[in-house]
Amino acid sequence: MTGILKLCWIFLKVGLLFFGGGYVLIPLLHRIMVDQMHWLTLKEFLDGVALSQLTPGPLAMLATFVGFQRGSFLGALAGTVCVFLPCTSLMLFLTSRYERFRRIDAFNDFLDGILPAVVGLIFAAGYTLSKSSLTSLRDLILLSLGFLVLQFTAIAPMAVILGAALTGLIFHFS
Repeated sequence: MTGILKLCWIFLKVGLLFFGGGYVLIPLLHRIMVDQMHWLTLKEFLDGVALSQLTPGPLAMLATFVGFQRGSFLGALAGTVCVFLPCTSLMLFLTSRYERFRRIDAFNDFLDGILPAVVGLIFAAGYTLSKSSLTSLRDLILLSLGFLVLQFTAIAPMAVILGAALTGLIFHFS
């Protein structure tokens, strides 16, 4: 399978699992992109996750990043289209039938059953990222401050991300 076709196939499969938001995909994307395919180093993966937080649809933009790394503009376009195609198609199908589905107890039970698994996947994503990115006391302090600010103030997440980036720059140049 050629590079672009393989990229498309992988992101179509990832797009099919895109349930519960992008954060639940971090462990899966890490396993595929870093461990199995060796398309990215761990640092490149973490950089891609960090950069994707500055864009709409954060983790899906990681597909654009990986696609660009693997196949320049065409790879970026293919990765982006393929990761969005399954979930967009599914959402178009479901939203046109939502009124019928929401009255079906099995559908509601399905959604209730998936919720704890999605929370578990988000915790797994946090664990995967923390293993390699929390390497110093400064990192733990920034993590704690970011958590506290987001939980107990109305400050926007983007402000916290930019503040952490500024702190990283200050530490780098001092």
